[in-house]
Amino acid sequence: MTKFIGPHVSIAGGLANAPLNAKGYGATGFAMFTKNQRQWFAPPLTDEEAEAFKAECAKNGYAPEMILPHDSYLINLGQPDPEKRKNSIDAFIGEMKRCQKLGLTLLNFHPGSHLNQVSPEECIRLIAGSVRQALDEVDGVCAVFENVAGQGSNLGFTFEQLADMLDAVGLPERVGVCIDTCHAFAAGFELDTPEGFEKTFADFDRIIGLKYLKAMHLNDAKGVRGQRLDRHAPLGEGNIGWGAFDSIAADARFDGIPLILETPEPEKWSAEVSRLLNGK
Repeated sequence: MTKFIGPHVSIAGGLANAPLNAKGYGATGFAMFTKNQRQWFAPPLTDEEAEAFKAECAKNGYAPEMILPHDSYLINLGQPDPEKRKNSIDAFIGEMKRCQKLGLTLLNFHPGSHLNQVSPEECIRLIAGSVRQALDEVDGVCAVFENVAGQGSNLGFTFEQLADMLDAVGLPERVGVCIDTCHAFAAGFELDTPEGFEKTFADFDRIIGLKYLKAMHLNDAKGVRGQRLDRHAPLGEGNIGWGAFDSIAADARFDGIPLILETPEPEKWSAEVSRLLNGK
């Protein structure tokens, strides 16, 4: 099966430009925002916008399973304050509806933060309840939990936390996980050695299940392992090194899901995509 590899591309000038931008990097998959990620809400998508996006995806060979939309950075589904959490849930539902209208089947998001106001266990319950509410309202879109680096009060930096969230949602067919390699490394996973790489994904399969792996973010890390520093580096230029990324590119376990570059130097994206698709 083909690897779906590409960067998180710009939507400047309209959503229909995203697949065109991805094609320019030689990508076989891509990620995008469906609106300004630093605003809570956006006007509803028009039929014309949605159809133009779908047409460009079809023209450039991108099916929904190759595309990983990302929600707004403002959303915190574990927000302890009920009124503020409602704002996040409403925004998340809005993001899911945009995906649905665009014919997209995944929505990637950071689970949430307890803000040192409730216990991690209570926050996990709040996150799961928020996700369940959105899934009950919007059909056809899978909620994809992204692991985090463990900075501050953010949750989802252990496989156990992610498994608890998935279980608490109670809709196994509507949820999944996106593993960000930089975040995992920052949280202490040993991706910088072949033995550690194998152990990481064996543990993922044992604790969560590989069937829940719906996407990955392929980012090298500027920080050292376990430092909980969320700073991405170009592939091979951080403390993870090319070994892990070459392994992902060659491993059939990671076929058929978006493998997304969020590396910080767009001028290197074409070369990164090419190496992942074609080898050294």
